[in-house]
Amino acid sequence: MRTIKGKVGLGIKAWAAGATALHIYYAVTGWPEPLTLRALHFMLYLPLVFLLFPARVPSSAVEMPEDVADNPKVNLGDWRNRPTVLDWILAGLSLLPSLYMYLNSTTIYQRSEYLTPLTDTQLYLGILAVLLILEGVRRALTPILAGLAVGVIVYMFVAQYLPGLWNYRAMSVDHVVETMMLINGRGIYGPLMGISATLVAVFITFGAFVRASGAADLFSRIGEAAAGKYSGGPAKVAVISSGLFGTMSGSSVSNVASTGVVTIPLMKRLGYRPAFAGGVETAASVGGAIMPPVMGAASFLMAEITGIPYRTIIVGAALGAVLYYATMLIMVHLEAKRLKLSGIPEDQLPSWRDVLKDIHLLLPLTILFAMLMSGFSPTYSAIWAISSAIVVSWLRPGHRIGPKQIFYALGEAGELICIVALAVAAAGLIVAGLTTTGLVIAIGNIVSDVSGGQLWIAAIMVALVSLFLGMGVPTTPAYLIVSVVGAPILIDLGAPMLGAHLFVFYFAIMADATPPVSIAAYTAAVIAKANALRTGFEAWKMSIGGLIVAFSFVFTPAIMWQGPVTDTIMIFLINIVAVTCISVGAIGFWMQRVMVPLRLLALMAGVGLAFSYPLALELRFGIAVGVLALMIALGLAIKGKEQVAAS
Repeated sequence: MRTIKGKVGLGIKAWAAGATALHIYYAVTGWPEPLTLRALHFMLYLPLVFLLFPARVPSSAVEMPEDVADNPKVNLGDWRNRPTVLDWILAGLSLLPSLYMYLNSTTIYQRSEYLTPLTDTQLYLGILAVLLILEGVRRALTPILAGLAVGVIVYMFVAQYLPGLWNYRAMSVDHVVETMMLINGRGIYGPLMGISATLVAVFITFGAFVRASGAADLFSRIGEAAAGKYSGGPAKVAVISSGLFGTMSGSSVSNVASTGVVTIPLMKRLGYRPAFAGGVETAASVGGAIMPPVMGAASFLMAEITGIPYRTIIVGAALGAVLYYATMLIMVHLEAKRLKLSGIPEDQLPSWRDVLKDIHLLLPLTILFAMLMSGFSPTYSAIWAISSAIVVSWLRPGHRIGPKQIFYALGEAGELICIVALAVAAAGLIVAGLTTTGLVIAIGNIVSDVSGGQLWIAAIMVALVSLFLGMGVPTTPAYLIVSVVGAPILIDLGAPMLGAHLFVFYFAIMADATPPVSIAAYTAAVIAKANALRTGFEAWKMSIGGLIVAFSFVFTPAIMWQGPVTDTIMIFLINIVAVTCISVGAIGFWMQRVMVPLRLLALMAGVGLAFSYPLALELRFGIAVGVLALMIALGLAIKGKEQVAAS
């Protein structure tokens, strides 16, 4: 993203702030009718994409240093300093399709789908909208998502020539454009864009105001005070602070860029390998999207798609998020013990007394969570939380939110909302193509035939498809795509609806920490000055708890607090023992260094325990207790033998 200064930058910031302020105004006073709101939303935010993101970024320039960016002798070209003429032209053109939809919403509603002929204006504006979205995605998100959208569009034209399940009737350009733009229930201006315009916009604004209040710094200090002095303290700080920070943004790349510049160098300085440090930060940042109460934008989309109340989703996801981060903490602790790393010196850590002086900054999050759990709507809860963030910022000097800070918080939110709106539009194109041609049904039939109706085989196949579709694709569109393709298959085979959607959601997220295509890991590797593939592998190893949790959502609904509390406690403890075994096998340490045969045994025990779903829950729990007791006994025996040998 460009850092645009001067009057041009201020004008762009004012546009973003004004657009966000309008959405907050509607959230308070009432939303316009759906198509009008969706068109207005996309009209206000799409131009920002072409002004903020350059057409080309030199491969050697990941982030321009401030002293270079501010040097008038350096020609930064069109990618950093200011928008080019072409950028302004594209920004202006991007207003036209949505402006037409905004002004002609009644006419659009009165059309008969696939019966009323398209006018020339509708055809040309539809083509323009698709081309602008593809270019915007290429710039601001990833060429992979743009290529996927192009592939679906091409498929719509060539499906008539394909055999068997892949065949679909001939589709004209008019038909494709109508599907992508003018059908109210799908495409660019479908319900997904409506969620972006309402819930997502309001919650991103909430996150911007929480950051403006200084809560992001508080998250880091909480992590430092809680875990900094212990063995491997910097890595544990990264896990805690990135998880807290990530729940507000939902973007793994921005999480890495925001917190990794502090945590990764600190981990390296105290002895962690560069690739391991980058992997810890990547996995912690990726996991932010699964941490309630916000869970990024995808949780709101899940509520809309499934019809499950938002508070039910965050309650169901809570224990899984705890397990994910518990796995990371176990791994970084064992790695620190293996390398005999110390914590952060105590004179460099904040005291709990200092941390608690700013504890009031957590009040907005507390209000949000309390209101959501009390049954208030997410929008209403977020508005009160935003208001409270402004109020509590004035209780102590340092981060008081006045008019200037409100302006910049609204502008920051607008810059983030434009990315989500673009991602949702691209996902709308892909989902419209998949559903219209029946390709979703074809994929479902293939999975059902290959799996033979066995849920566990289908789950493995859906997991692989979700990882493939999610590689290099941001979390929100990745989830939207795989929820259409994968979740219905699992539900048809008996998986609970919430469990199926959390399953594909987890794998869409984990794709961002899975090599070879892991944008978040690449970002962390640049900061850590490490090999990108090795960093990606370390991130995948750290996020292995997410894989175990994801399958638990499908096979043991108790992890979502569905069923007796005793079952929930047992499955939680079973998974803790399983990930501990896997961590011992992966790291090679348990009280003392563990030799390869015992590491393999620990890995097999952990995997077997995690995926022993055919066994009764009580039997699995008994086995877990036995495995844990055996691990402790072996660990003490090995430690005692080494102490005797050393003496």
